[in-house]
Amino acid sequence: MQLVHAITEDRGDYTYVIYNYYTGEVKEVRVDPDKIALYEDRSSLDNLPEACPFLRFDQENGKAWCTVHLTRPSICRDYCCWRLLILDAEGRRAGRVLYQRTFLSDSAALGRLWEQVKPTLNGLDDKEWDDVVISMLMASGYHVRR
Repeated sequence: MQLVHAITEDRGDYTYVIYNYYTGEVKEVRVDPDKIALYEDRSSLDNLPEACPFLRFDQENGKAWCTVHLTRPSICRDYCCWRLLILDAEGRRAGRVLYQRTFLSDSAALGRLWEQVKPTLNGLDDKEWDDVVISMLMASGYHVRR
């Protein structure tokens, strides 16, 4: 697995240069002034080592925050944040899974597949859920990025 964004340079004063593995985009971002304390608390990422370095989560309430929202990269503006990015066989976005297992389909075929699989996912923990969903998608010809 690869990270979506990697910090390549710390310019100080909560300003960073990041690299996007999918698009090759290099961008300077700055932590929003009202989110500095949130950014400094990395505890919500302890179990999410592949998460964007600027996301922070409230596990109890199921919310997530982008701490560089004002200067976020264009891919984030276009796609929102995802837990899983689903690409079709040609590499086009077919759907996404957002943080709390919210499945968003960009195609009718993927939507129908999801409706068939969804009932089998009850009671699984996060890792099991991801493993089953990824296996199902890959077996159906999709590519998945975390």
